[in-house]
This record gives sequence, C-alpha cells and structure tokens, in this order.
Amino acid sequence: MNTKKLGFGIMRLPLTDPSDTTKIDYEAFCQMADRFISQGFSYFDTATPYHGKEFSELAFRECVAKRHPRNAYTITDKLSFSLLQEGDSLEDFFTGQLARCGVEFFDYYLLHAMNRNYLEMAERMGAFEFVARKKAEGKIRHIGFSFHDSAEVLEGILEKHPEMEYVQLQINYADWEDPEVQSRNCYEVCVKHKKPVIVMEPVKGGLLANLPEDAENLLRKANPGMSAASWAVRYAASLENVVMVLSGMSSEAQMEDNISYMKELKPLTESEQETLTQALAAIRAKKSVACTNCRYCVDGCPKQIPIPDYFKLLNGVSQFGDARFPAAKESYDRQAEKSGRASHCIQCGQCETQCPQHLPVIRHLQEAAKMFER
Repeated sequence: MNTKKLGFGIMRLPLTDPSDTTKIDYEAFCQMADRFISQGFSYFDTATPYHGKEFSELAFRECVAKRHPRNAYTITDKLSFSLLQEGDSLEDFFTGQLARCGVEFFDYYLLHAMNRNYLEMAERMGAFEFVARKKAEGKIRHIGFSFHDSAEVLEGILEKHPEMEYVQLQINYADWEDPEVQSRNCYEVCVKHKKPVIVMEPVKGGLLANLPEDAENLLRKANPGMSAASWAVRYAASLENVVMVLSGMSSEAQMEDNISYMKELKPLTESEQETLTQALAAIRAKKSVACTNCRYCVDGCPKQIPIPDYFKLLNGVSQFGDARFPAAKESYDRQAEKSGRASHCIQCGQCETQCPQHLPVIRHLQEAAKMFER
C-alpha cells in the first residue's frame, strides 16, 4: 500500500453537464489525475455503478490507464451485488471490468457494500471463492470488501473469511459514535482481526466540508489556514490502523487542498481532536439528512427522483436558515422540470433497501415536498 494515505475516489468527478452524472469532464479529470500522480499519490478507486453504470471505469481507462505506465498507479474495483442477479456469471462481470478499466489485473478488488443481505447473496454465488481464485490466477493482487452494516455482521464475515486482506469502512468524525453506522465498533473489529482499513466517506459526502457557521468558526479560529474538509480527512487518516483515505474529488481546487495537507500528513493533535468534538456538537444542533450522495438510491427509482440532490437542498435550508430557501427553491424547481419531484414518490421502498446509511428516505422526501412544493 502506498505510504501516502490519500486515495482518489472516482465517483464524484467534474462534469460537463451538472445535471447528468454520466457526462464526465475528461479534460478536467486528466489534469487532476496527472497532478495527483505527479505529487506521489497512486491509489485510484472505482466501481461499475459510479457515475451511472460503467462510466467511472471508462473514464479511468481513458484518463489514467491509457496515459500513464502501469507502475504509476494502483486501481481498485468492486464486485457490485446491486447489479447482479443470482444466475449472472461472475466471470463475465469481472472480465468486463478489466476491459473497461483498460488493465490486465486489479491491484485491489472488493466485494462491494457488504451487509447482511449481500453477504447471503455472496455466499450463494460463491463470490468469496471467486475472488480468491482470481487472486491465485494473478488477476487480483489483494482481496477485501467494503462494508455497511453492524459490527456484529462484520465480526461474522472476518471470522468465516480470514482470507480477506483488508476492509473498507465509512469513517468520519460525525459517524464515529453513530449507532447506525457504528464506525468505531467496526474499526475496532478490524483492529482485533489485524485487517488494515481503507476509509470511505471521510467528509460524509461533502457534509463535513460545508458546515454550519458556528462549527465553521470553531475550526477557523483553531487553524485559519485549514479547510473544513481537511479536518475531516486528517481525522480519518490519523487513525493508526487506517492505510488509505479516499476522497471523491470533484475539482482541481479540492485536489490541491487535499494534496496540501496529505503530501506530508500531520496527525491531529489532542487539542485539534477537542476542537472537532466541539464542532460536532454544533453540527448536531442543526437538523440535517445524513445523506452521503452515493446515489445508490437513484438508479432503481421508478419515478427517477434525484433523491440526494433534494436532500442536499433540505440540508442547506436546515443548516443555514431561511436565507438559503429562495435559492434552494429555485434549484429544486429546475431539477424537478427534468426529473421526478419529491411528491412523485410512490413509497415502493427500493431506495431505503439500497441506502448504506439506512435513512428513512421516504419520510425525508415527504419533508422535501412539503418544503419546496408548498
């Protein structure tokens, strides 16, 4: 694993059309990838569902694999059970991923978004045996899984499958003690089993980069030169058993900010940890929807509702007050012209089954409809 702990998550890339996540700005991504590699970073992370089915993988091939020598980067992909049916061929799925990424092997390969339900599916399909076989064939260098469930379920997986080499967990200072996400408990299970941890969602889908004013002021007072996002990323990177922290960078500005403090990482001090504790108390005083914008809920929505986009607008009004409402209402109306409105929800529940955060999506959509369609 690269000693530099910053990884490039290819799931929130710059777009040529902000309303269409499949319209990736290749020129901007090329520039960002070049800069990332030139500064000594090498870890890229993709998955078939990112940016609409297959588009993230294709962007990696065009902007990284075709333009840089194979030893300049490492690439992680995932076996995404959300896209598989029981009778599907794992071999065909995997072969397609290699072709889309433009590589002959994956440095790291994960069973994607494992939880209690996907674990049962993985066992029935022989997924653990499949990735172990691909490792033996040299098509994968290291195998592991990303995880969204309780520490109890994680313990069961690691006890039954000690061949898994690492675990990707959602860790950030807002979720560390969260009873639903169970970041601390899951992290401690990995430590117990001596499995290194890769961190996803260190900035909680951007929520910890755009803080309520009182929380922002606490961080600025402690260190005027550091961004809110930097506090969150450094928090995750400071954990002893963490070997990599992913950041879904959407602009060159975000990349430069990340590079500025991750090129020579300085772990958080005790004083900085206390400042974050105070900032978290200020954040929790504001009602918000804990959506990380992973967009797993969107693909299967029968009414094509851009759920995370509406939740972001809800959070803006909740955290920053009525002054944010006119702009949020205008943004809602623009998006609703091209896709489903929040009130179009038929309460089928597929979004809630896909949500890694276990959010009451239907209830929050009703809140969005009440606020923006009044």
